[in-house]
Amino acid sequence: MTDPAALYDLTGRVAVITGASSGLGRRAAIVLASAGAKVIGVARRGGALGALKAEIGAACETVEADVADRSGLEMLRDAASAPFGPPDILMHAAGINTREPADDVTFPGWDRTIALNLSAPFFLSQTFAPAMKAKGWGRIVNFASLQTTRAFPGGIAYGASKGGIGQLTRAMAEAWSPHGITANAIGPGFFPTELTKAVFDDPARADRNAAQTCLRRNGRLEDIDGPVLFLCSDASAYVTGQILMVDGGFTAK
Repeated sequence: MTDPAALYDLTGRVAVITGASSGLGRRAAIVLASAGAKVIGVARRGGALGALKAEIGAACETVEADVADRSGLEMLRDAASAPFGPPDILMHAAGINTREPADDVTFPGWDRTIALNLSAPFFLSQTFAPAMKAKGWGRIVNFASLQTTRAFPGGIAYGASKGGIGQLTRAMAEAWSPHGITANAIGPGFFPTELTKAVFDDPARADRNAAQTCLRRNGRLEDIDGPVLFLCSDASAYVTGQILMVDGGFTAK
C-alpha cells in the first residue's frame, strides 16, 4: 500500500505559480513549498514577490513578468526554469475581474480580461509542456470560478473567460495527459483576496454570499491548501480534465 504521506510529498518537484504576489496564488506558493517543492512565483509586482520570497526562503525564487504579454513568453519560460530547472507543476492563479455591466463592457476591458484569464493559461502551458512531456510527469492547475457555470451581475467578460477555462482544462487533458501531464482546475468560491475586496468590504453582501453555501460561511485561505496539494501531487494521478469546486457547496444548491 502506498504511504499516504508520500502521495502529497513534493520533494524534488518544481512549481511555477502565476499571480503569486497575492491572494490564492500567494497561498498556493507557500503551501507547495511547505510540501517540499521549489517554487517560482510570477507576477508583475516586484515588491510583493520580494515579500513572498522572504517568507518562504531559499525554496523560492521569483520572476517579475506580465503573463498576458505573449512576446515575453519564451523569456519568462527561461527565467522561470533557470533557478531550479524546468517546472513539473504549473499553476495559473493570475486573473482580473473588471466588473463591467454588459451594456458598459469596453473593448479594452474585454480584451484584457480574456488575455489574462484565458489566453495566458493556454499559451504559458503550451510553452512549458515540452519539458513536462520529456519528464513524463506534469501538473497543470487552472483557476476556474463560480462564474464558470453561474452568471453574476457585472461579470460577463469575467464569466466568459472562466467558462472558457472549464473547456480549456478538458482540452488540455485530452491533448497532454497521454504524456503524463494532468490538467485540472480549482473553482474557488468567495475567498478574501484582492480580487474580491469589493465583496468583503460590504459585510451585508459577504453575509449573503455565505448564506448561499451549504457550509454557511465564506472561504478562508487555508481552505485552498488541501485541494492545491491534491491536484499538484501524485494523490491525483488518475484525475484529469476536472474542475474541483472549492466553494463551500455554493454550486451544489
